[in-house]
Amino acid sequence: MEAACHPLQHERLAALHSFEILDTDPERDFDDIVKLAAATCGTSISVVNFIDAERQWFKAETGLGVRETPLATSICAHVILQDEFVEINDTLDDPRMRDNPLCCGDPGLRFYAGALLKTAEGLPLGTLCVLDYAPRTLTALQRDTLRVLARQVIALLESRKALRTADLLRLEVDHRVKNSLQALTAFARLQRRAFASEEAKLALSMILTRIDSLVHLHHQLYETNEHLAVELGEYIGRVCGHLRGIAPPGVILAVEADRIIVTADQAAAVGTYLNEFITNSFKHGFPNEREGTVTISLRLTEAGTACLRCSDDGIGLPPDLDPAPAGLGMKIAEIVCMELESALDLRSGPAGVVATLNFEPRIPTMELL
Repeated sequence: MEAACHPLQHERLAALHSFEILDTDPERDFDDIVKLAAATCGTSISVVNFIDAERQWFKAETGLGVRETPLATSICAHVILQDEFVEINDTLDDPRMRDNPLCCGDPGLRFYAGALLKTAEGLPLGTLCVLDYAPRTLTALQRDTLRVLARQVIALLESRKALRTADLLRLEVDHRVKNSLQALTAFARLQRRAFASEEAKLALSMILTRIDSLVHLHHQLYETNEHLAVELGEYIGRVCGHLRGIAPPGVILAVEADRIIVTADQAAAVGTYLNEFITNSFKHGFPNEREGTVTISLRLTEAGTACLRCSDDGIGLPPDLDPAPAGLGMKIAEIVCMELESALDLRSGPAGVVATLNFEPRIPTMELL
């Protein structure tokens, strides 16, 4: 006897398809559930199955050996029309199963127990069920276990659906942020060329430095699918890789960085400072086609602090240097030190410039993530 369609078949199928679970590969989370169900109930077979429009499809199974069967022979297609839990002690005593070849065959499926997989709106998607080749009766504990495991299946489906929705939203937001940063950068560069006031130009230069840092930070967060945690060594490599393109002839930008996890705001502060230090070294440290090296080093100390050391082997900072760029650099350094809760150790002389920042990495907590 073939089961009738569910009275809310259209809504039920729409809910099932929204989880994007059909025809996916086997997964351990679901496989473990059917193994536990079969072991707890002492049955030969257990499946997580979903009732589609024309088939019964198994996300996980043990003891069955197939991934789908036709609806015409589906016991679960009958069960989704009933209560939350159905136990059939002997299928041959049930008028719906007497002509079912799966039950009448040799060996036939003589026992069935299933807990509905229902959405929050009460729409049945399928069942978590156990089957065996001989009539039997479950204990109260075994029935309760099936109900709990069925809720666990739904929790897995809901959490994965929520993650997919969040990822789609994040991709849309990331796309808009990227476009906004690009537009803001172009506008700031145009305005800097248009302004006659040196103070206005300095202010826009500071803004552009921060925007450049945020562009690289956003790109890394977008690629790694992270939200608050940043691998600082990789991020520094990305920032310096971009700045190598503007290095003067004969000047090398070298990077050595340990793997350190920090928050996004700490990474943004470091990126801002690197942009300023490296561009100033390129501009002022190597005049008259002087060759040399700018070195960026990030090390994790034994005390667990991050040590960022920026140096060059240029001419250093002479006393008669135009104070405007230096003033801007110091303002940026002050802001960075405030954000990192650190102090800047800056040393300059004929052997070049060395600037060191030591700070405590702030690792995002799971609550924030």
